[in-house]
Amino acid sequence: MANNKYSFMQNNEKTIFRFYRPDMIAFQYYLEANVICQKGSNSDVTFHVPIPVMVENLTSPAGGSITPDLMAIEFLLVIVFTPSLAHSDVFASIGHMTDLLFTERDLVTSLKDYIRAEENKLAQIKQWADKLDLLSTAATSDPDGFLGHPVNAFKLIRRLNTEWSELEHLVLTDTADAFLSNLTIQRQHFPSDEDQSGAAKALTRLLDTYQLDTDAISTGKILGSSSAYTSQSVLTVDDCFELGRVAYSEGDYYHTELWMLQALRQLEKGETPGVVDAVMILDHLSYSVYQQGELERALDFTKKLVELDSTHQRATGNRKYFEYQLAKQNKVAQSEQGGRDENHQPNDYRSERKKYEQLCRGEGLKMTARRQSRLFCRYYDNGRHPKYVIGPVKQEDEWDRPHIVRYHDILSNREMETVKELAKPRLRRATVHDPQTGQLTTAPYRVSKSAWLGAFEHPVVDRINQRIEDITGLDVSTAEDLQVANYGVGGQYEPHYDFGRKDEPDAFKELGTGNRIATWLLYMSEVQAGGATVFTDIGASVSPKKGSAVFWYNLHPSGDGDYRTRHAACPVLLGNKWVSNKWIHERGQEFRRRCDLQEDV
Repeated sequence: MANNKYSFMQNNEKTIFRFYRPDMIAFQYYLEANVICQKGSNSDVTFHVPIPVMVENLTSPAGGSITPDLMAIEFLLVIVFTPSLAHSDVFASIGHMTDLLFTERDLVTSLKDYIRAEENKLAQIKQWADKLDLLSTAATSDPDGFLGHPVNAFKLIRRLNTEWSELEHLVLTDTADAFLSNLTIQRQHFPSDEDQSGAAKALTRLLDTYQLDTDAISTGKILGSSSAYTSQSVLTVDDCFELGRVAYSEGDYYHTELWMLQALRQLEKGETPGVVDAVMILDHLSYSVYQQGELERALDFTKKLVELDSTHQRATGNRKYFEYQLAKQNKVAQSEQGGRDENHQPNDYRSERKKYEQLCRGEGLKMTARRQSRLFCRYYDNGRHPKYVIGPVKQEDEWDRPHIVRYHDILSNREMETVKELAKPRLRRATVHDPQTGQLTTAPYRVSKSAWLGAFEHPVVDRINQRIEDITGLDVSTAEDLQVANYGVGGQYEPHYDFGRKDEPDAFKELGTGNRIATWLLYMSEVQAGGATVFTDIGASVSPKKGSAVFWYNLHPSGDGDYRTRHAACPVLLGNKWVSNKWIHERGQEFRRRCDLQEDV
């Protein structure tokens, strides 16, 4: 068949394969196509899809004919595609999660259609049953007299022979087919267990970072939240139990205790649970408290559990064990494991983490009043640049050392929406550079999705790149493509540097454009609460403001990294955070930002 001539084309939903053979009888059959779907973990999954194919009776344009052995024809159609949500890490992007709302809405509509169909079927059955009930009641009161009439005798035979069979067919009619088919189709877009676990961890992260209590999150009363959604944004007993269960599976017994206690409180207030009961909650709660070294409290919870279920074998055994341990001790000794289970983390990490969380809450800022008085707002034309002489941009000093500036009203709403629309279909879990392997990999401390946009892809992207060059005075031809990022539930990026350090000499070697000399960070959405960009070394915090861009140099004029620029993206407490980054590299800046032997000039 390799030597045969044929054409292959798409005709709406039907695939037409045309053979040039005058005596061929038109027929239709199915191709089995290998469809390769790239899932979130770079692994290719191949599955088969039947595609209707019509082979038509056609004459060769050259006058000849093709006579392939039809029984031996084999087709291999490889379709490579990337579905918008057929991948993991849905929780890492609010932009992708908005699609889930419409998916669920479609399913609800389909479910209601199924309910109406079932109700209509039951109404017909009920009507038929009511009619026969009256008839059979009258007939059985005087069977001989009723059947003495020939019409009644005929109708009885007809009913039993025909109408009851029709009723059976009606009862057996499955009205759920349409709903189940739609559910099967939509299920490919559903979040995974990994997504559910990631979202649960995100809520716990917000709990810590912003020093919230579980009740505030459970009731939806988070600072800055709209009252219109508060009544719907509540956690049930089952929700709180699930949050505690995820922490439990991670060995995080501190947060397991917090969420299990919240679930227990709501249960004791009279809330009706779904599948969770007090025994399940107390079982997890007693063990998590024990793991934190609080034997006496663990025993109290275990006793409550045994009172509710005296046949619970594990609880009965734990009760005896806890009582034995307490009897051995003259007094209860608090274990060193108490509090958060972070003993595996170095002290410098915990210190920076504390500083990071303080800055996210607006605490610990290090700007003195005297230094504050030296920060100004101005109209900026970048040395009388022709584009900005008449219409200069608004520039604001955010920090003095290192100099961090914000440019206001850099992009219009239409431009920002265009960038989002371009990026959204391509959003993938954001990665970080692994200094050990030199490869890009996902990390739990960076919860967002990103996409890269080249200047050639759309005029708006090209205009943005040119605008960055005009304002900063730096050459962007050697810069990386525009990276667009959307943060998910509790989305964050913990403290990091944008530039390659001395222990990472090959960080950007493959680009051949040197180190990242500067960062341009553009905020493309309003965030109701959280989501600030904080600089942990200098104690600075920059709040996201839609349409504004923040700019700073990562390298000193000497070319050495400026370690004061270590920064982080705080978890998004409320809202949908979109940003875009432009990392500008050293090459091309030799005459735009001159080198110097001194770090700061």
